[in-house]
Amino acid sequence: MTTTKAGKRAQAKVEYNAFLAVCPSRQLLDRISDKWVVLILCALGGDASGQSGAPHAPKAMRYSELARLLAGVSQKMLTQTLRALERDGLLTRTVTPTVPVTVTYELTDLGLSLHHVTRGLRQWAQSHMDQVLSSREEHDAGAS
Repeated sequence: MTTTKAGKRAQAKVEYNAFLAVCPSRQLLDRISDKWVVLILCALGGDASGQSGAPHAPKAMRYSELARLLAGVSQKMLTQTLRALERDGLLTRTVTPTVPVTVTYELTDLGLSLHHVTRGLRQWAQSHMDQVLSSREEHDAGAS
């Protein structure tokens, strides 16, 4: 079956290619490669212990729990990241009318599927940090 040039262009618009600057999947890749996104997904995925052992069950968490767990994240950055993840369909935000109001965040099925990838990334970083630090020292010593 032959395809015209116009047909090929139309097909290219349907298929996402993050190597192209205008591809929307590049924006998504930019978002999900952010350290706060990775850590939020891991926290909501049940990996809050920081250990690389057996996976835990995903759990809903309150904003204050996430803020305490994610050392160094500003209130503004945490809020922006949670809103972006909700917009992308990776987590849900549930407001319970209590006094004070209770807000919890939980991974969606889509977010859980991404969590399986980010868990491996976080575990890799933690497991290989000694090697990376050693390489940095060797590189920096040679650069002097």
